[in-house]
Amino acid sequence: MGEPKIKLAEVKKHFGEKIVLDGVNLSVEPGESVAIIGGSGTGKSVTLKCILGLLTPDSGSVQVDGQEIVGAKPREIEKVRAKFGMLFQGGALFDSLPVWRNVTFGLTQGRMRHAAEMRKIAEENLERVGLKADILNLRPNELSGGMQKRVALARAIAPRPEIIFFDEPTTGLDPIRADVINDLITSLVEDLGVTALTITHDMASARKIAHRVAMLYNGRIVWHGPRDRLYDSGNPYVDQFVQGRADGPIR
Repeated sequence: MGEPKIKLAEVKKHFGEKIVLDGVNLSVEPGESVAIIGGSGTGKSVTLKCILGLLTPDSGSVQVDGQEIVGAKPREIEKVRAKFGMLFQGGALFDSLPVWRNVTFGLTQGRMRHAAEMRKIAEENLERVGLKADILNLRPNELSGGMQKRVALARAIAPRPEIIFFDEPTTGLDPIRADVINDLITSLVEDLGVTALTITHDMASARKIAHRVAMLYNGRIVWHGPRDRLYDSGNPYVDQFVQGRADGPIR
């Protein structure tokens, strides 16, 4: 294989006396979809923030396309961030803006410009996620939870990023709507050829959208492997987590 799209090597991060990341090693190849699983407070979100340069690791290396993020100048980090799209856990749509402006927000930085062109772009991206043009002028609070998630997904792909982060993409959705979102993510990643990194508690989602799964526990990746081995990993931490057992090495 060539150079990884994302590479973390011995990344450590603590807040006061609390060690959150204690030597994380993880590589994501171009066009690969990887899911990070793990309990609440295990450092999944901190890992994403370190990759984006929003947090600076105490030590270790974070590279995107071979470019070192740790210690990089703000202008260099901004250029790297331009490669990323993000689907936030709660959608994070702007209630004061119509759907079309939400979808194109990353293209306009919130400024009102090229309205006709932006509406067309919004319509095209909404169509990709199975929504029609009749919602362009609606506000997010006029949409169902599943539709809001789709609009957020349309916003994430609108700038045609090279890498997309999915933060708990199925949270708050019933199993059927969650499966619809999983199908959309899978098809979009394949169609657009992007690299995807997902953090999730949803094992059905992890198995469906990821090529490979990694488990974060006690600040380290304790297991990684193909999604088909998630329920046959041979790792006691993974087995306890995916089966939701109270008894096991995770306390």
